[in-house]
Parts: sequence; structure tokens; C-alpha cells
Amino acid sequence: MDRTASVPPRPGIPAVDVVPVDEDVLATLLGVAVADADPTDAMPPIEGPPGWTETARAAFAAHHRSRRPGLSGPHAEVTYAVRADRAVVGSARLHRVGPARLEMGVWLGRPARGQGVGTALVPLLVAEAGRLGATTVTAETTADNAGALAMLRRNGAALTERQGGHVHAELPVE
Repeated sequence: MDRTASVPPRPGIPAVDVVPVDEDVLATLLGVAVADADPTDAMPPIEGPPGWTETARAAFAAHHRSRRPGLSGPHAEVTYAVRADRAVVGSARLHRVGPARLEMGVWLGRPARGQGVGTALVPLLVAEAGRLGATTVTAETTADNAGALAMLRRNGAALTERQGGHVHAELPVE
């Protein structure tokens, strides 16, 4: 995404947009992650002690830098900083899982959860997936993740329960 994508605010819901993760945004995003999220929420698992150690902070930054080539890069993934009322509150990703399928992933800092940010974010990600050539957006979560399930339901996702408490979601790109 070469520009900022946004959704107009609704009463009681912050204005939500996504921006590319350049170095300035990355520094802010890392600060939000350290203050308001667990490393296991904000990035793939790493070896070592729990918490935001220097190793975890470096891994977080390396993860986002490695996604800058986008879907054509070696990870077939692009990440964005999520903003609510212009303040960075989390991250979102789109990952190629098939020729016309992208999987979305979202983490939000604790203060942004339950505020309608995720619900407003999903249409942005679906629209961006369409611009990137996808016809379907998927998501994976767990049956006990009430916030993610509500966000997906509010956006019309078809949910399928799987073994082990996993839930698969599909959203068509229109």
C-alpha cells in the first residue's frame, strides 16, 4: 500500500486507518507493542525468556522490516500499522495463502481493544486485499477469542469451527 487507507469515523468509533511500516512508524509500533501487548500477541514466537527482552524487541523490528518487500517478497506478506484517531494502536498483516487468497492477521494494544477499531479495520484489509488481487480473505483464531470472533461476525465472515478449538473465517472480496 503506497498510501494511507482509512474508514470515515462513525459515532463512538475512532477514525481507523492503516499505514506502511517505515522506520519512524516501526519505532512507534514497537513502543505500542511493548507498552500494550504481549510479544506472543504481536509477533511470531521466538526462543528465549518471556516478555519484551532486547532479543524480542530486535525480533519484532526484524519481522516488520522483512515484510517490506510485500507479497512479492520471500515471506509473501505485508504488514501495516493500525491507527485509531491517527495514533498507532496495533498492526495488521496480509499473507498470501493461495493464488487469490490472503490471510489477515491483527493485533491491537490493550487500550484499543473493544473500541470498534478491529471492526472498522476489517473492511480496510478486505479492500486492500482486493487491490492486491485477492478474491477471498481468510483469518484464523480460536473459539475462546471473543473479540476476534465478534470483529469477524460484524463484518459478515463465514466461520467454521475446527478441531482443537480453532476457528477458520472467510470473507469475500467484493
